Parts: sequence; structure tokens; C-alpha cells
Amino acid sequence: MTLPRCILNDRTYLITRRCSERRYFLRPDPKIVHIFEYLLGLACERYGILLHGYVCMSNHYHLVVTDPDGVLPDFLKYFNSLLARATNCARGRWETFWGGDSYNAVDLLEEGDVLDKLVYTLANPVSAGLVSRADAWEGASSMSLRFGGQRIVQKPTVFFSKRMPEQVSLELCVPPFLAHMSGRELHGVLGERIAAIEAEYRALGRKPLGMRKVLAAHWNDSPTTQEPRRGLNPRLAAKCTATRVAAIAEFKRWVDAYRSVRARFVAGERNVEWPRGTYEMCTRHGCPMAA
Repeated sequence: MTLPRCILNDRTYLITRRCSERRYFLRPDPKIVHIFEYLLGLACERYGILLHGYVCMSNHYHLVVTDPDGVLPDFLKYFNSLLARATNCARGRWETFWGGDSYNAVDLLEEGDVLDKLVYTLANPVSAGLVSRADAWEGASSMSLRFGGQRIVQKPTVFFSKRMPEQVSLELCVPPFLAHMSGRELHGVLGERIAAIEAEYRALGRKPLGMRKVLAAHWNDSPTTQEPRRGLNPRLAAKCTATRVAAIAEFKRWVDAYRSVRARFVAGERNVEWPRGTYEMCTRHGCPMAA
């Protein structure tokens, strides 16, 4: 049985979603970059999500976000559904877009974890051997955005109805965990750490694939390398061992409480209170939640 998600207010996450069979449906053609950034701005505005960083690769994307109101599942349902439908329309295809597993949301528990995942996200095209510099990636990325700044994105000409906004604002903000830093300071720290990753890659003496070959790959192709199967699917990240152990224990207690309540509910006890953080039953079905 799949573990339930505990959705609480003001949590910061690294979000990852992968295309079906690792296919290059999100190959960074200009029209796909346009669709991705329009929908990301639209979904963040609609659900009050704070955006800290993002990158869209050819077959997956990463977001670093904070969810002030505890609406992450609805935010991602809206974003992923529209992204799949709009990209399918642009590609002239109709079949399944996303991989069979759901999105992965890693709860970032400390300042260092948020910083690490921002670096991981922005440097992903370099780490993957696609480009030599993060700012050379032509796909959707927040690398060129400044914290506190915004990018106005016009509605794409494909797929979207007249009811959709003509433009949206894609805004980048400093994560709450790093609120003691100014946007300029954070941008500088990220730049230094990303530059170190770029230097490490150059030191290996490997030539990156380059954007020409990235864009030359057919969108229905997939990598020839095998992806590890049945590995760990982390739900939280904490460098501090004590913090990590405590968070894992807390989550296990929450799952036990959830399963206990679910068993009572299935047995017919409809007024039972679900543990705080239960999303599906409380938010979508109106069941009571414990204080």
C-alpha cells in the first residue's frame, strides 16, 4: 500500500516529476519552454505557492517551492495536468505523458537542505553532462531570474482557451529558511556553488553533449542508459542526523495514526477525526481533522 502524504502549511519541498518511460516529451524547444513557464506562473498564482527555483530537463523537471497554505497536491494536480495536455497538443500526441509513479516531494527540513536542493536544481543540466555552464541550458530554468524579480510570460498560442489569462507573472522569492539573506546575497552564494560544480565537470575532461544535440534528439526517444529501479524514494531531507531521525519517527507515528483512523472509517465510523496533515479525506471529502 502506498504511504499517504502528510501535507502541512509552510513546508518547503523539492518537487520532481518524470515523463513516461523517461521520454523526451519536455525537450526544450522554445514552445515547450514557453508552455512550462506560463503554466508554472499560473499555477503558483492560483494556489499561492512561493517559487524559489526550477529547471525543466527533457524528461523531467525539478521545482523548489514553499507551500504556505498546505495545498501542494492540488497545485501539482493542476500544473501537471495542464502541462501534460498542452505539451501533448504541441507534440501532436494523445497518450500517457507522466510516469506511472506520482510526483516526488522531498520535505526540506533545514536551511542547508534548501540551499543544497537549489544548487542541485540549477546545476542539473551540468551534472547531467548536457552543457558546461548552467546558464547555457536553453530549457526553462530560474538561473537567469533574480530573487525578488519577476518575468512576465504571455499566454502561448497553442492549446489555451480565451478564458486563460493573457499573461502571468513568474516570480522568484527567497525561501523562508534563508530569509536572513538578501536576494543578492543568496544569488551570489548559489552562483559560487554552481561555478564549483561547473569547474569539477571541466576537470573531468569530458565534453558536454551540447544544446544542438539535445534539441536534435526526437521527443519520443529516451536515454539508452538504464535507470535504477525500486530504489529509495525520499520524503524528507535533513543533513543533521538528529533532525532526520526525529522527522522519520514523527512521520511513522503519523502514518500509524492515519492507518488506525482509516480502519475505523472503513468499518463505518464516519465521524472519526483524521490526523492533522491528512489531505485527501479532509480537504477533498470534508472529513473532520484533529486540531
